[in-house]
Amino acid sequence: MTWRSPMALIRDALTSQRAREKDLRYLVSNLPYEGLEKRKQPNHHFPGNAIKTTKYSLLFFIPTNLIEQFHRLANIYFVGLAILNFVPVVSAFEPEVALIPICVIMSLTALKDAWEDFRRYQSDRKVNNTPCFIYSRKDKQFVEKRWKDVRVGDFVKVFCNEIVCADLLLLHTSDLNGVCHLETANLDGETNLKQRRVVSGLCISDPQFEPESFKSTVVCERPNNSLNHFKCYVEKPNKDKVGAGIGSLLLRGCTVRNTDHAVGFVVYAGHETKSMLNNNGPRYKRSKLERKLNRDVIFCVILLFSMCLVGALGHFLWLKALPSVPPYLVPDSNGHLDSPSLSGFYMFLTMIILLQILIPISLYVSIELVKISQIFFITNDIDLYDEETDSRMQCKALNITEDLGQIEYIFSDKTGTLTENKMVFRRCSIVGTEYPHKENAIRLAVIDEPDSEEEVIFNQQPQPLQRGWSLDSEHTNPEDTQRHRGSRRKSKGAGNARSDVAFSSPLASQSLLQMAELLGVSDKHINFGSKLPLWQIVEAKTSRRRQKKACVYSNKALSPSLVLLMLRQSSMFETEVIPDRKLLQQISRAESSSSSRKMDPYLDFFLALAICNTVVVSMATAQRQRASGSPHSSQANNPLDSLSSLVKKAGSLCHILTSWKRKPKGTCSLSEDSVIEDDHFNPPVKMERTGDLNTNGAQTCSLHVPPRCDKPAAASDKLCYEAESPDEAALVYAAKAYGFTLLARTHDSVTVRLPSGQDLVFEVLDTLTFDSNRKRMSVLVRHPITKEYVLYTKGADYAIMELLGTPYAEHLSKNQKDIVADTQHHLDYYAKDGLRTLCFTKKVVSDQAYESWSVNRQQALAAIDNREVLITDTAVHLETNLTLLGATGVEDRLQENVPDTIVALREAGIQVWVLTGDKTETAVNISYACRLLEEEDLVINMSCKNKLTCTSILDCTLEEVRRHANEPRNVGTTPNISLVIDGHTLTMALSSDLQDRFVELAKHCRSVLCCRVTPLQKSRVVKVIREKLKVMTLAIGDGANDVNMIQAADIGIGISGQEGMQAVMASDFAISRFRHLKKLLLVHGHWCYTRLANMIIYFFYKNVAYVNLLFWYQFFCGFSATTMIDYWLLIFFNLFFTSLPPIMFGIMDKDVSAEMLLGIPELYRTGQGEGEYKFSTFWVSILDAFYQSLVCFFIPYLTYRDSDIDIFTFGTPLNTISLFTILLHLSIEIKAWTVVHWIIMLVSVALFFIMTLAYSAMCVTCNPPSNPYWILHSQMADPMFYLVCIISIVLALLPRYMFHVLRNSIAPSPLVQARHLDRLDPSEKQQWIKEWRSFRGGGQVKRPELSTPPSPTLEIPVDFYAQSPDVSDIMEDEFTLNVTTNYQRPAHR
Repeated sequence: MTWRSPMALIRDALTSQRAREKDLRYLVSNLPYEGLEKRKQPNHHFPGNAIKTTKYSLLFFIPTNLIEQFHRLANIYFVGLAILNFVPVVSAFEPEVALIPICVIMSLTALKDAWEDFRRYQSDRKVNNTPCFIYSRKDKQFVEKRWKDVRVGDFVKVFCNEIVCADLLLLHTSDLNGVCHLETANLDGETNLKQRRVVSGLCISDPQFEPESFKSTVVCERPNNSLNHFKCYVEKPNKDKVGAGIGSLLLRGCTVRNTDHAVGFVVYAGHETKSMLNNNGPRYKRSKLERKLNRDVIFCVILLFSMCLVGALGHFLWLKALPSVPPYLVPDSNGHLDSPSLSGFYMFLTMIILLQILIPISLYVSIELVKISQIFFITNDIDLYDEETDSRMQCKALNITEDLGQIEYIFSDKTGTLTENKMVFRRCSIVGTEYPHKENAIRLAVIDEPDSEEEVIFNQQPQPLQRGWSLDSEHTNPEDTQRHRGSRRKSKGAGNARSDVAFSSPLASQSLLQMAELLGVSDKHINFGSKLPLWQIVEAKTSRRRQKKACVYSNKALSPSLVLLMLRQSSMFETEVIPDRKLLQQISRAESSSSSRKMDPYLDFFLALAICNTVVVSMATAQRQRASGSPHSSQANNPLDSLSSLVKKAGSLCHILTSWKRKPKGTCSLSEDSVIEDDHFNPPVKMERTGDLNTNGAQTCSLHVPPRCDKPAAASDKLCYEAESPDEAALVYAAKAYGFTLLARTHDSVTVRLPSGQDLVFEVLDTLTFDSNRKRMSVLVRHPITKEYVLYTKGADYAIMELLGTPYAEHLSKNQKDIVADTQHHLDYYAKDGLRTLCFTKKVVSDQAYESWSVNRQQALAAIDNREVLITDTAVHLETNLTLLGATGVEDRLQENVPDTIVALREAGIQVWVLTGDKTETAVNISYACRLLEEEDLVINMSCKNKLTCTSILDCTLEEVRRHANEPRNVGTTPNISLVIDGHTLTMALSSDLQDRFVELAKHCRSVLCCRVTPLQKSRVVKVIREKLKVMTLAIGDGANDVNMIQAADIGIGISGQEGMQAVMASDFAISRFRHLKKLLLVHGHWCYTRLANMIIYFFYKNVAYVNLLFWYQFFCGFSATTMIDYWLLIFFNLFFTSLPPIMFGIMDKDVSAEMLLGIPELYRTGQGEGEYKFSTFWVSILDAFYQSLVCFFIPYLTYRDSDIDIFTFGTPLNTISLFTILLHLSIEIKAWTVVHWIIMLVSVALFFIMTLAYSAMCVTCNPPSNPYWILHSQMADPMFYLVCIISIVLALLPRYMFHVLRNSIAPSPLVQARHLDRLDPSEKQQWIKEWRSFRGGGQVKRPELSTPPSPTLEIPVDFYAQSPDVSDIMEDEFTLNVTTNYQRPAHR
C-alpha cells in the first residue's frame, strides 16, 4: 500500500461522505474492477458489510466509560466531593478513604458495562464471520467468503434456509417463475412466507445466470429504515429503465425458504442495511417515580446546603466569640491564622464533605438491582405464560416497571388484542341474496359451548341421522342464525342453559354426530342418554390459567362433551366450512351450464375469494413444516384411539357432503398459520339435479366426485397455505369448501381448481396491494377462457360502494336489481352481529384501456420521486366503475377472559378506550360482548359530517353532563356514560379549537370507543389525553398499525398474535393474551410501585437520620466538622451494614397478596395519581428522621455528659443505636415477612458487631491521637450501654409505631382491610370479597337520567342510547337525546 498524505485521506473521506448523502446512488458491478485497491473501485464510497455494535474499545474503555457514567449527575456530585477532600484546608476525612464509596459504585457499573459490551463483541464477530458465497471473476464461480467481505456491487448467492447477508436486489432464482420465498421473522416477527420476484425486464432468469453479463446500472435511493418501501430502477446499457421495488429486495436478516438458491446484487451493506437502521437498541424511558425522585434529590441538596450553611455560620460565630486564640488552632508556616469569615467559608465546604451521604450514593444502584429482580419475577410468573404459543412475558424497557402500578388510561386495539384474530367464515351475500350458512353456524355454536365442570346431560334423543344432504330451497334472511347464537353477554349459567337447549335440538345433535363421524367415531360410541357417562374427568392443575382435563375411560361409550373437547382442540374447524345448501344449489346450476361460466356472478364471486389475496401456496420443506402427520390405520381399537387421531385424519368437509361413512385415507398437517395437506382430501364436488322432489316439493341434488382432468396439478403434492392476514386465509378456505381450490400462486399466475375438476390458470398482470388510504386491494388477471382482462377487487364497504358502476346481470328480475341496497343491508346486519365485512367486485377492462394503463403503471414503478403517490394514482385510476359481486362476514372471536379483564380494570379505576378501524356497528357489538359497554350505560354516539355539527354536539353534551353532575340528587354518584365516535368526527374533535371540549367530555366517560380510526389518529388520541389530563397512559396492540399508538403512550404493550411481531418489537412489555394484562397491572404493577416507592422513601429517611447525628454533634465541637464515629465505620455503615435490608425490602415485600389484589381490583387505585410516593409522605419521613436522630443523639449525650469518656466511646453507642433504630424502622414497614427477610436482618446485625469488634481489636493507631482500639469490647461489658440503647431505640420508634397502630385501628386504608381479610379462612375470605366488591365497586350505580337539552338544527345527531346487542337496531331505547329534530332512527327489520 502506497503512502498517502493526510490531506488526501481527508479529501477522500469528505468525498465519500458527500456520495453517501446524495438522494440517489448509482451502483455498478464490482467484477470489472476485481483485484484493484479499494479506492479505485467505483463503489468504494459506501461502507462494507462488517458491523460493529460495541460501544467501547479495549484501548479507550476507561475514559469512554467514565464519560458515559458522568452523564448521571449524582456521579459528578460524589466525584467532585471526593476531589474536594484532597484540598487540605477543607478535608474532612482521609482523601483516599473518601474515594472508596464512589470508586466501588463506579467500578461495579463499569464491570457491568464491560460484560455487556463483550457479549456484543462476540455477537458481532460471529455475524461478521458467517460464511456466504460471492461471485469471483477470477474463479468464474461463486466462492465462499465471510459476511464482512461483502461489498456494495457484489453478486451474492443465497441458498435455501440461509440468512441473507446484505440488502440484495434479486436478479435470479432457481424457480422458473423467478420467485423467491422469504421468511422475515428476524425483522418483523412474521413467520408467514413472503414472495420476492426478480427484477422484471432484465431477461436474466436463465438456469445458468452469469453475473459477468450484468452491464446495467442500479439507481436506488439513499438508505432508510422503511422495511416496506424501496425506490429503485435498473438502467440498461441501451438507457431503458426497469423499475424495481420492495418486491424485488431481499433484506438482510431474512431467511430464504422453499427456494433452492437466489442470486442478488448488493445495494446496501453493513450499517446501511434496513435491518441495521431499524436496530436502535434498547429504549430508555424515565418513569414517573424516577422524575419524582429527581425532585426529592434536589430537595435533599437544598437541605444539605442549609445544614452546611448553619455549620459555616456557627463556626464563624464560635471563632468570633473566642476571647483569645486557643492552642489547638495551629497557624500556617507564616504564623498567619485565617479570618473567621474565611474559616467559615472553608467550613462550609468541609461540611459538604462531611454530610455528603445525605444524598444516598447507593440509592441508584439499589434501584437498578430492585428493578432487575422485579423483571425476573414478572417474566417468570407462570400465570403469564401461554402454553398455546409457548411464550412468556417479555420486558424490553428495564426501568419503568413501577409505572405499571400507576396506569389511569388504557388504549387498546380491537382485532387481535381483544379478539383472537383467528377468522372464521360465517355468512356471505352474493348479488343481493344472503346465505346464512346455518349448518356451519350450528357447528361453531356447538364447538364454542363453554367448558363445564360437570357433564352435560342430554334430555332428548336425537332424530335419526340423515345420511347425505338435502339441498332444500328454503327462504333465508339475515336474522336466521341470530336465533341460535344467543347473546354474547350472557352469564356462564345462562350459557350452560343455552347449551342444554342447543344439544336438545335434533339439528344440533345431528351436527355433532356428523362431525364425530368425520373424526372416525361412530354414533354408537356417543352417549346421548340421560345417564351419567362412564368416564370421568380428572382435574390436573397445570402451569397455565386453565385446568386441563385428563380423561380416564372405563368403557367404549363416549360423552358428547369429549367429542366437543377434541373438536375445540382441532385447528381444522377454524378453516373448514360447511357449505350453505341454497348456495350449493346455485353453484350446481352455474356448473351445469357451460355458457354461464363466462358471466355467472356466483362463479366470479368465489373466483374473487380464491384469487384476490396474497396467500402463498408453496411446497413445504422439512424446515418449514410446523407439524407432520403420519399414516395410520382407519380402524381404531376403541373410541379414544379414534379421537386421539383427530388431527392426523382430518380431511375436507366435502367428504361430509359425499358420505358420512367415508374415511379420509391421507394425512393432513395442520397449524395455526400454515396448513399442509394432500389435495385429494378435497375432491372437486359436482352437483347434478336429480329432478326428484322431497315431501316438501323442494328439489334435491346428488353430489359425487367427477373424474379428474388429465392435466397434472401441483395440488397432488403437499401444499402450504400461508396468509399475511387471517382474513385472507378464512376466505380462501371458504372458497375451497365450495370446490374453488387455490392450487398455486406465482408472481405472474394463479391456478384455481373449479368444482368440476377443471384447473384454470389465470395470468396475473398486476397486483394493487392494500394500503390504509384506499382500504382495498385488487388483482388484475387475464381470464383463461374468455381472454378478458378482469380486475377483482376486495375492500371495506365504504371504500367499495362509492366506486360501483352498473349492477351485475341486467337480466335479473326487477326485485333483484337493487343489489347494492340489498348488499348494504346485509352488511349492516353483519356488522351489528359483530362480523368483519368485506365487499368483492369485478371489472372487465378493455384491451385499449389496459394498454394505456400499463404504460402509466410502468412509469410509476420506475419513478424515484413521488413513487408511492404515482403508484397509488394508477391504482385509483383503474379501480373505478366496479361491478358488485357480493360481501362476506367473517367472525373474529373474543379472547378468553377478556370481559372479566375489562371489568376488573374498570373497577381498578382505569378508563379503557378501544381504538379500532372496524365499522361502528361491528365495534359496538364487540364492545358489548367484552363488557366495554354495559346494558345500563348511557351511550353517546357521535357521528358528524361537518365541524359546525361537531361543535354543537360537544357543547350540548357537555352542558348536559355538567348539569347532571351538579344536581343535588346525583352528588356522589358516578354516571355510566360511554362515548362512541367515528374517525371523521374524531378528526374534527381533535382540532385545536375543539380539543379541550372533547377531552373534558371524554374525562366524564367511563369507556370510549373510537371506530374507523387510522394508525396516526390512534397515536394522536393517546398524546392528547396524556398531555391534556396529565395522566399515566398505557397502549396495547398486536399489529403494525398499533406501533405509533404503543410508542406514544407512557407504557406500550405488544401482543404476540397473528399479525406478526411489529407491535412486540416496538413495545416496552410483551404478552401473549389480553387477559394477562389483569395480573400484570393489578398484581405486579401494584407490587413494583409500592415496593420501589417505599424503598426510596426509606433510603432518604435512613441517610437523613444517620447524617443528623454528625450534624447535632457540631453544636458541641465548635462546628469544626469533627466526627465522633470512626470514618471507616461511617463508610461501612451505608456500604455494608444497612444496604441489603432495604434492597430485599424493595424486591420481596408484599403489602397485599396476589389473591386479594385480583379479587379486589379497587386496591389498585392506591397507586394512581400521586400514589404512595407523595410530597407529604416524603417530608413526613424526613421529619421523622430528624426526630429519631435527636433522640438517638441526646439520650446518650445526656447520659455521658459529665463523664470522662473519649470521643469514640461516645460515638459507639450512637452508631449502635442508629443501626437498630434504622433496621427496626424497616421492620415496622415490612408487610410480609419471609425467611429471607429474617436472614438479611440477622446478617446485617451480625456483620455490624463482627466487623466493628474486629476493627476495634486491630486498629491500635488507625486514627491518632484518638483510636477506636478495644472500645466496643469495653462498651459491651458496661450495662449502661445496653440500657441507653434500649431506651433510645424505644423512644425513637414509639411515635411511628403508635401512628401505624392508631391509623390502622381508627381509619384503616383499603390495603389494611385487605390484609385483615387475607388472614381469614378461604371460604370466609371469598364471602367478604364478594361483599366488598358489591358495596364498593360492583354494586348498583344510580342510573343517570339526562333531560333533553336545546336542540339546534343539525344534519347528524348525537344519540344517547342504552345498548343491547340482542336488538339489531342499536339505537332503539327510551334514553335518547336527539340533538336534531329531523333525525329519523333506522327501522328495526
